[in-house]
Amino acid sequence: MHKQVWLITGAGRGMGVDFVRAALVAGHSVVASGRDRDRVSRVLGTSSDVLAVTLDVTSAADAEAAVRAAVDRFGRIDVLVNNAASFYAGYFEELTPAQIDRQLAASLIGPMNVTRAVLPVMRQQRSGHIISISSSAGLAAGFEFVSAYAASKFGLEGWMESLQAEIAPFGIATTIVNPGFFRTELLTEQSTNYAEASIADYDDRRGPLVEYWKAQNGQQLGDPAKLARALITIASEKQPPRRFIAGADAIVTAEQKIADLKAQIEAHRELSTSLAFD
Repeated sequence: MHKQVWLITGAGRGMGVDFVRAALVAGHSVVASGRDRDRVSRVLGTSSDVLAVTLDVTSAADAEAAVRAAVDRFGRIDVLVNNAASFYAGYFEELTPAQIDRQLAASLIGPMNVTRAVLPVMRQQRSGHIISISSSAGLAAGFEFVSAYAASKFGLEGWMESLQAEIAPFGIATTIVNPGFFRTELLTEQSTNYAEASIADYDDRRGPLVEYWKAQNGQQLGDPAKLARALITIASEKQPPRRFIAGADAIVTAEQKIADLKAQIEAHRELSTSLAFD
């Protein structure tokens, strides 16, 4: 495996830390970014193979500055991991427009900002790999309380799938990663924001759902260190997968989604295929 330069967002906490450490163990150099560069440096320590940079992914200027710093230090960027995200939980009607905007800004527009800044470098190299961390909720979201989060992840996936067709001719690969429940900091009080209770019709269901999500924190079965090592494996492949389903629970979700789609197709196949001009 040749030495690569990785740019990882959200590298100061949670799964991003595991991604950085796995890349370093594999012998790569890492540009570790986060909103608080000092925190990133404290968590990761000092190394000639680590460059900590300030990057709020909602800022296009931050993204451009981080990419310039990466190229100035290491000369190239081989792998971008769009990891930074947020989680606004709650019923759609109770989430404010501002909360929806913040969810989309962090988890959809943010990866777009960073990727837009990285692409000129990768195009010039005629090589690169963009990995975006989605979610099982980006594949199937037929459950309550995640409408804003699912909207951001479904948007991320649609953008990534179309982007793949645009940049593949330049030798740039893309991978969407759909993790199931991993033991990260996503469900901590620092990362999860709940809608304020405002509509009485949801009262009976809201309380148990909030308790469920809070109880999941620290109990998830997925090991983020193993996912990090899986990303190293994927990034070393000559033809990386366009999608990687991460975790046995995520595979169950994906297979159920496939089954549901097939059932919906068959239920109205005759009507669906009757819509052409006579």
